[in-house]
Parts: sequence; structure tokens; C-alpha cells
Amino acid sequence: MKFIAEIDVMPLKALLDPQGKAVTGSMTNLGLPEIANVRIGKHITLEIEAASKDAAHAKVDEACKKLLCNQIMEFYEFELKESK
Repeated sequence: MKFIAEIDVMPLKALLDPQGKAVTGSMTNLGLPEIANVRIGKHITLEIEAASKDAAHAKVDEACKKLLCNQIMEFYEFELKESK
């Protein structure tokens, strides 16, 4: 079976996000002062072949922990869907 994983990797809430801070500051200059606390991360989409949804979940989780996310500074969450 094929699955599609939609992964979001974001900086930990306790850590400063310099990119987000810069974008937040620019919002006022653009006439959008209502927008605050911008956080910038990564969105990753991947396709995985696995025998079951549980097996696919385990493989995506492993890929996130080993390669896609620096768990010292980031956290991740993902949604797994069966590919049509």
C-alpha cells in the first residue's frame, strides 16, 4: 500500500525563532500590525510504501527522528493518508 505523509517541522515554542521574529517585525511595515508571533518552519511531503498504516506511521516517525527534524531545536507532527 502507498501512503502520503504531510509533515510539519517547527521550532520549539521555548526557543527564539529569528526568521519568525523578522517576519513579525515586517508585518507592521506592510500595514498589517494585527499579525503577531509568526513562527516559521518546514512542510515536508513524502510518499511511502508499507504493508499497513501502522508500519507506514513507524517509518515516517523514524525518518523524522533520524533526518527530518533536529529534536533539540524542533518538534514535528504529521498526518498520514492512504494514496489513491
